[in-house]
Amino acid sequence: MSILADTSIWIEYFRGTGHADALDLLIEENLIVTNQLILAELVPPLLVQNQKNLVALMKEIKQLPMKIDWDEIIQMQTTCLKNGINGIGIPDLIIAQNAIQGDIRLLSSDKHFSFIARHTSLVLYEE
Repeated sequence: MSILADTSIWIEYFRGTGHADALDLLIEENLIVTNQLILAELVPPLLVQNQKNLVALMKEIKQLPMKIDWDEIIQMQTTCLKNGINGIGIPDLIIAQNAIQGDIRLLSSDKHFSFIARHTSLVLYEE
């Protein structure tokens, strides 16, 4: 079993708040995966803060291959809008799609993913 940790979880982890303990345990058990989008969100601020060692460690985490299916993204966004769920960004939809395609659970503190999971096959990791 692998778990995709969303950007929000990593930010909490770096701050030592929220789901930091849960992520620490999942890292120890070698269950965490990432993807290029999450790294693209995390790495630039880390580089600005001169956290090169942390960037190197982040890049060592197994990456879930990404295949963006734009028709699927459009359908997912349409489903969200039809259900009154506004303001979900394309990056969140791509992350959700990646978890669904990889048949893995998503760990996130972003409420958008709870909404997406109610109306798609996205499965969230529950501690």
